[in-house]
Amino acid sequence: MKKLAQNLKPIQAPKILRIWIWIQVWVHVLCGVCTLSFIFPFLNRVNQDRKIQKWSKQLLNIFNIELVVQGAHLLESTPHLIASNHISWLDIHVINAFKPIRFVAKSEVEAWPIFGWMAKQLGTVFIRRDSTRHARQVVGQMAEVLKTESICIFPEGTSTAGATVLPFKPNLFESAIAANVRAFPLAIQYLSKASGLRSESTAFIGDMGLLESMSNTIQNRSLIAQITILSPCPSSQGADIDRKQVAAYCQESIAKAL
Repeated sequence: MKKLAQNLKPIQAPKILRIWIWIQVWVHVLCGVCTLSFIFPFLNRVNQDRKIQKWSKQLLNIFNIELVVQGAHLLESTPHLIASNHISWLDIHVINAFKPIRFVAKSEVEAWPIFGWMAKQLGTVFIRRDSTRHARQVVGQMAEVLKTESICIFPEGTSTAGATVLPFKPNLFESAIAANVRAFPLAIQYLSKASGLRSESTAFIGDMGLLESMSNTIQNRSLIAQITILSPCPSSQGADIDRKQVAAYCQESIAKAL
């Protein structure tokens, strides 16, 4: 089935439609920049989250991506850590369309035109993948944030085509242990509406640029973004929790869900 999913090529949208979608995307991004610049500073966190969720939902609508959520009832109202597999730059917006949350992203994202600036304004914590010392500092920042807000991480350290889950790097899971919060696995998939099989149209991998990935997504007008919340990592009160065990549990749970 994986091979079949890879070989099925989506029907491309007509050129005039693709141009119109590009115009909608950039107008929507510009509106987001204006909101972050002139409205966000005067809103409380609840109203900021409403704006984020609305903007993210509208972005998915522009790309004609249907959002499907499974297991939403498992999430707690108290702060928690979410660990997700990583496929696309769209992952953040898909998750925010479901429930706005703070993210930890690789430092390269901060340099992206416009989107990097927007991510920074939304409170994203950036981490340098080649620096262990910086990772330790980020863990401390995350533990502090987790006292009042939830955080989502992509512990694979890179994005994939979505067929498999790479080993989860355990460092950032230390923040959940330090803050004494639960870690929830989240599986994200992009599926074809026509076949129900996995689609690679949104994949952001290798040397692919952001605009190239956006173009691939625009060409496919029949996608489902499915996120599945899985049971949190079990722990016994008073028992020592190892971050490697938490990382392994989340990775295995997501791999099974996919």
